Amino acid sequence: MARIGELSPLLANILLDDLDRELERRGQRFTRYADDLVILVKTLRAGDRVKASVTRFLARKLALLVNEQKTRVVKTNDCQFLGFTFRGTKLRWSDRAFEDFKHNVRRLTGRSWGVSMQYRFMKLAQYVRGWMGYFGISDYYRPIPELDHWLRRRVRMCYWKQWRHVRTKVRNLLALGTFKRQAILTALSSKSYWRLSRTLATQSGMTNEWLQRQGLISVRDLWMKAHGYA
Repeated sequence: MARIGELSPLLANILLDDLDRELERRGQRFTRYADDLVILVKTLRAGDRVKASVTRFLARKLALLVNEQKTRVVKTNDCQFLGFTFRGTKLRWSDRAFEDFKHNVRRLTGRSWGVSMQYRFMKLAQYVRGWMGYFGISDYYRPIPELDHWLRRRVRMCYWKQWRHVRTKVRNLLALGTFKRQAILTALSSKSYWRLSRTLATQSGMTNEWLQRQGLISVRDLWMKAHGYA
């Protein structure tokens, strides 16, 4: 049996098919997904008129009430649709979508999550690939390299927590090529896991290349692939 959440888009498409036909008859430029609708007009005044007429049509023909709090007449730069915003002709993910992404990555890279690093990498890759598969069409490249830097630092923090004991930390850093003095001083430090994940010792041992070999996914690589650069 299908869940209500799975049926909602289908039911919305059936119910709002008459609205699509009405907007097409009027020559309106619009796009709709389920019950999310954007109608493009030339001026804010025209937007107010269209909003009023569409509200009347929904009430009289389909017996549907428009949510006034979620229905706005705005410039395209202030419009959000399906997690995206618009800057001129450029498409970007919304601030809310970006914050949700970072929240979920923090959860998957939480140092207190008692799972193996292999399992963590698998779940992280699943989530990041899924998110970028949808939001990767965004034209906004500026935060992409910083996201990779932030993700690597969080993973180094997880390793540092899992290694736990001073001897284990020193032994692993030495095996990864860190100089002995740096490895010992960093392993003995009482600073936070987050602070120590950015030291010369942890970064020279757990290099970007090493993390990639362990299974860490790259947000930049996925973005470049989505835009035909790789």
